[in-house]
Amino acid sequence: MTISERLTEDMKVAMKARDKKRLGVIRMVRSSMQNEAIKLGKNDLTEEEELTVLSREVKQRKDSLQEFKQAGRDDLVSDLREEINILNDYLPKQLTEEELETVVSETINEVDASGKSDMGKVMSAVMPKVKGKADGTQVNKEVMKQLS
Repeated sequence: MTISERLTEDMKVAMKARDKKRLGVIRMVRSSMQNEAIKLGKNDLTEEEELTVLSREVKQRKDSLQEFKQAGRDDLVSDLREEINILNDYLPKQLTEEELETVVSETINEVDASGKSDMGKVMSAVMPKVKGKADGTQVNKEVMKQLS
């Protein structure tokens, strides 16, 4: 079952359960996916493209979460945390730190990177491997750590 199909099924369940929060988040994600499909000139997105949209939505919320925390808006912080949790249900299981370290070190060996000057080369090779499974900032920190 694709992410879009799961979203459609969960939307029906949320409607029947009158779960307004979950329903709103699911509708928003489906809308974002439709907009992405229109932008790409397609009817349906691939699994990878759906993951990209989901990851982007989670990242936007995490960024907003930081800003709301700094502004002291606790009411909005709790809402955003709930939305992030709902979105995380549709993302693949996240990599642990050890798994991420392994992927990064294998990739460094594959591309024969030797120092920080090879950062871009390593990042461009790692990101497709961990798409949807790890946050870009985590990957960046790990690559920096291993290239130092």
